[in-house]
Amino acid sequence: MKLIALMLGLGLEHVATQVLHLRELRWFDAYFDLGLKRLKTLNVWLIYLAIILVLVIPLLPVLWASVVLRGTAIPWDLPYLLFAVLVVFFCLGPRDLGTEVDEYCSALSRGDTERSGAVLTELCEGDHSGADDIDVVEEAIFIQATNRIFGVVFWFIVFGPVGAWLFRVSDLLRRRVAYEASRKPDSVGGALPAVEMVHGVLVWIPARLAAIGYALSGSFDDALNCWRSYELRADLPFHRSNDEVVACVGRAAMTGFLEEEPNSSGAARNAMRLVTRTLFIWITVIAVMTLFGWAV
Repeated sequence: MKLIALMLGLGLEHVATQVLHLRELRWFDAYFDLGLKRLKTLNVWLIYLAIILVLVIPLLPVLWASVVLRGTAIPWDLPYLLFAVLVVFFCLGPRDLGTEVDEYCSALSRGDTERSGAVLTELCEGDHSGADDIDVVEEAIFIQATNRIFGVVFWFIVFGPVGAWLFRVSDLLRRRVAYEASRKPDSVGGALPAVEMVHGVLVWIPARLAAIGYALSGSFDDALNCWRSYELRADLPFHRSNDEVVACVGRAAMTGFLEEEPNSSGAARNAMRLVTRTLFIWITVIAVMTLFGWAV
């Protein structure tokens, strides 16, 4: 059931391109802003409890729908399957990563530096000035793949639609708080590190599994050596090392037959190819797990 819903959701993402803007879920911003007003006045421990509450409230309708639809007498649990497909579709994103990479490469080929810079800024979720664009775009693609794809897939397999929705709401909250912090640092108080911590916990396992997928999809030895060297010198808290791990291992895995071309466009396309190969590996593993009854 989960495998079918996942594949249909991924397929729908590439077909329903005209409604992808609906996945940005801007109507959540008002809800998050209301929560932020309460969060910034709380002490550290109460902030974490409040964040959990902010995440749980949007889960309740999805949990209720999952329970109700799973209990119907309709053959093959068709209502639940359709609901799961819809949840997967809305949780992937907010924008399709492959489409965004294509848009970035097309802008570069046209010489439209303004548009390519805007897309890269969106991929990086902020300023990227002062760094080489090839390095930046590769790392951004691997990081966004975790937040937009692999995190959703992992938690969907673990907890179904509720798990996928939990991860998406967590990512939306993180994005909103980071955006508000960039505009008005005083408006979020101590909420930003707490939100990043909670989201980092949810990302930790998917990030490592994605890194393993990159190693299997690309240059295994280079990826493994890079991972080992990173772990030896890394001094970041575990929940903040997620981005660095996938960026480090992903770029190392591109060594050799996925060696980036000496331009940002080639680097972006090669990085996206590695993400796609890794996703195929994940789907294959999930299919095997389904055969053995470990993911139903």
